[in-house]
Amino acid sequence: MRVATWNVNSIRARVGRVVDWLVRSDIDVLGMQEIKCKESQFPFEAFHEAGYEVVLHGLNQWNGVAFASRLPMHDVSNTFSGMPGFGKAQDDGSLPLEARALGVTVDDVRLWSLYVPNGRDLDNPHYLYKLAWLKELAAETRTWLAAHPSQPLALMGDWNIAPFDTDVWDRSVFEGSTHVSEPERAAFRAFEELGLADVVRPLVPTGYTYWDYKQLRFPRNEGMRIDFIMGSPAFQELVTAARIDRDERKGDAPSDHVPVVVDLDLSTEEDDDDRPMIFG
Repeated sequence: MRVATWNVNSIRARVGRVVDWLVRSDIDVLGMQEIKCKESQFPFEAFHEAGYEVVLHGLNQWNGVAFASRLPMHDVSNTFSGMPGFGKAQDDGSLPLEARALGVTVDDVRLWSLYVPNGRDLDNPHYLYKLAWLKELAAETRTWLAAHPSQPLALMGDWNIAPFDTDVWDRSVFEGSTHVSEPERAAFRAFEELGLADVVRPLVPTGYTYWDYKQLRFPRNEGMRIDFIMGSPAFQELVTAARIDRDERKGDAPSDHVPVVVDLDLSTEEDDDDRPMIFG
């Protein structure tokens, strides 16, 4: 099974690119982030014509997550326990939940498409929201792993964190900004402490996944590695190959992110029919 994650930065603006890439790259399941649309606005037809079903969680023109799969999806969830909200308090005093998480199960593999809050600035309330969001996600992951230790799990998406200095083109440029702060990196490490691992890095040790549109960042390769597939031990055992599709940042109207892909071997050992018969 070939699984991928991609922050598409508006699916309506890039539906042709995304569907073409799905077919050309033989992708079975794609988790998308920043689709920037409601369900009534999603371009389902193009995906259906290519043989993909879609589930999504989108509330407005911001954020939004989705899955496109040519395999059956079930156990769909659009929130996780304790997920904090952000924004203006609602009538009941709670903060509105944003469309940032979507979980599905495909062939007994549990997959989440995640669009982690950006954080904006270190002194912005959105930064504290980001840290709280990650803390609750880690707590929910810990609970889930305890209940389902043998089921493969992957938390995929735009994490908006560069865990290592080598994940940005120039660490000095990011001094005093988000994505590289120690609290954010500690929040990322919390998932590793639960047993999850970046399943792409061992196979693709270098390479960025995001380049800003401004200041010729892509031609200069001034990028960041902030999109990850974090797999549980059971998921890690399935991974046979991985890649970062850098070329998808080229051409007309690309997203500022590129796809991250892993191949999984879901085959199980069959009984060995050639074993010698034992007579009683």
